Order: sequence, then C-alpha cells, then structure tokens
Amino acid sequence: MRVLVINPGATSTKLAVYEEEQEIWKTSIEHNAGELNTFPHVIDQSDYRGKIILETLEAQGYHPADFDAVCGRGGLFRHIPSSVYAVNDAVLEDARTGKYGEHASNLGVVLAKQVAARANIPAFFVDPVCVDEMTDVARISGLNGIERQSFFHALNHKSIARKASALLGKTYEELNLVVVHLGGGVSVAAHQNGSVIDVYNVKDDGSMGMDRAGAIPANALVDLCFSGKSKQEVKKLIGAEAGVFSYLGTKDFREVEQRAFGGDPFAMLIFKAFAYQLARDVGAMAAAMCFNVDAIVLTGGIAYSDRFCSEISSYVEKLADVIRLPGEEEMRSLAEGALRVLHGEKALEY
Repeated sequence: MRVLVINPGATSTKLAVYEEEQEIWKTSIEHNAGELNTFPHVIDQSDYRGKIILETLEAQGYHPADFDAVCGRGGLFRHIPSSVYAVNDAVLEDARTGKYGEHASNLGVVLAKQVAARANIPAFFVDPVCVDEMTDVARISGLNGIERQSFFHALNHKSIARKASALLGKTYEELNLVVVHLGGGVSVAAHQNGSVIDVYNVKDDGSMGMDRAGAIPANALVDLCFSGKSKQEVKKLIGAEAGVFSYLGTKDFREVEQRAFGGDPFAMLIFKAFAYQLARDVGAMAAAMCFNVDAIVLTGGIAYSDRFCSEISSYVEKLADVIRLPGEEEMRSLAEGALRVLHGEKALEY
C-alpha cells in the first residue's frame, strides 16, 4: 500500500510518500511569506498550495492515481477522540469556515481531499490538534460559562509518548508521562495511562511560544481588547505576533539562542524565561497526576537545543527522568494511521 502524507505548516507544506511503513520520499515546500500574506485567511491558500503540491509530485514522477490513500494533518475542529478519521463534508466545512479557529493545520484535510478526489481514493486525517481526553475537573476555568479546552500537538504527543514508553520497556497505557512539544507552538500535557487528562496549549494558556502569547494577565488583556484594536487585530497579535517574537523580533529559535549566548543580555533573559515558563507547566501537569510521573519527554524541533533542554531540566529533573526525543513523528504517524485503515481498521466518521 502506498500513502501520500500532507502536513501544512504556517510557511511550509511537508510531503512524504510511504510504501507500507517505509518512507520512500519526502520534501518540505517552503512558501514565500509575501505570497501567503496576500490571502485574507489561511484557508484561502488551499488552491495555491494544492497546485504546488501537484506540481511537486509530478516533478518526482508521482500522480494521484499512484496512491492508495492520502492522509492530511488535522486542524482546529470540534473536539473528538484520538483516532483515524475519514475526510468528509462535515470536517471540510469546519476547516473552510474556521468555526473552531484558524490555523494552517486546517488546510491538511482540504489538501488531502483535493489530491484524493483526482483519483477517487480515500482521504484521512489522524489525531488532530482538537483531540480531547481531558477529565471533567480539568475543564473548569475560573468563570462559569467559559471552559478550558483541549488543543495541542496531539499527533506528535501520542507518537512520541509511545516511543518513550518503548524505551522504558512498557506500553503507553502503563505509564504516566509529561510530554513537552517544543516547536513554533508549544504544548505541555499530562499523559496518564494512555489518555491526555490535562494540557496547557499556547493557544489559550501555559507558556508563551515563539510567536504566541500563552497565558497573559487577564486584566491587561481586557485593556488591550478595548484599546481601539479590532477583534481580529487582537487575535492576530496574541496568536501570531506575541511570545518570543514580541520581545526579540524573530521567530527563529536558532537566532534567539545565538543572540543569547553571543552576549545579548535581553535575549538571554527571554531564553531563560521561555524555559522557565515551560518548566512551570511541567510541574503543573505533574501535579495533575499527583506527581506520579515516570518520565518527562521533550520533543519538537527546539528539543535539538542542548542548552534549552538543559535549562528546562535544571528545574524539573528531580520530578522524573528527562527523555529527549527531538524532532517530530508527525509524518510517520499520519502514514501509519492511514495504513491501519487500508489494512482493515475502521475509520471513524467526523
């Protein structure tokens, strides 16, 4: 069985081809920021990105009919259990309207369907960011009528948690893990016996990310909302122009680290504050599991940084052993999910 995987990011679209579980080709298409900025909404980029995907595949000698299925990254949809889902009209509608939020990951199901429709093959998505396994007590915020929600890097969290469990010689369902995803966006979650019972997501709470605010003082946020800015301007500010970027003017963590250790004291302060906030989130997720934690797992692109991981570990290493699994397993996880369905597992309906 051959599967095409599509994983759209803010400024790139990753593609990979799998023959069963063997990755036989991959690439990352980098998109011009200026061109992307001409689209009013992220979802408006679908035809633009779809055309480039088909051109890239054709240049490698691939056509839609060469695949048995296409699997795209899932996005900000309604909350659903962890599983493999068939792309249907309902999820396409939610992706296009941005009913549950606007994010590049919403493009995954649309792009997968665009390619799959050309060859009348199935399109799937796996463990989107809206996977929800939170306990009822974790949903309570601090204001009746507003509920904490589960949005996180579920695809990579689940895959890396299973990988860490294998390293520990146990199954994912046997362990309690705190998993920290370190990328442009960050998320810290409590994985208790195979379920994510609580999570800090940079969309709403927890540590800042490279360009997202995370939790910020509520009264100051109210003042910002009534400072003359529109709703969309405020959302763009806290969702794409906040975090480390708002302090240092860069979304490249490598530059942050270079400046911090190159003699820039303010860059060092932000470097340390970023790690401090993440460590604080780890402590909170450990508390959600009564501090019964088998390991703390650091993953994502920023986890390649020895200095940053050491900074986080200096705060939390007394809680449990820290395991570093840098990078992400998203492409393989998407392919494996599609393959499970192609080999007989039933895909759920969104």
